[in-house]
Amino acid sequence: QVQLVESGGGLVQAGGSLRLSCAASGSIFSINVMAWYRQAPGKQREMVAIITSGDSTNYADSVKGRFTISRDNAKNTVYLQMNSLKPEDTAVYYCHANLRTGWALARKDYWGQGTQVTVSS
Repeated sequence: QVQLVESGGGLVQAGGSLRLSCAASGSIFSINVMAWYRQAPGKQREMVAIITSGDSTNYADSVKGRFTISRDNAKNTVYLQMNSLKPEDTAVYYCHANLRTGWALARKDYWGQGTQVTVSS
């Protein structure tokens, strides 16, 4: 079994910073892509940032220049440093990983349980 466990969410004032972490554990052979998504009330889940196994990154236009995604492959962990937070960043943030649990097995998608980020104005 594979688990993704997020931490680091909370309440912060506009202009503040938060750092989210997501650790993947279990029967992991290799991790391809790791990413952060978010879902605000009444809205669809959207991609925030993505990082490949080769450390290539991509960001949603709304967070470019403010958020930074990184990963520690030795720890199977992905981070999201969020600076200059805005009220519109308020959402539940979900960790995602596309990984193999065995060398001959296909890659599958796994999700964390989500962590709430609330930015007050």
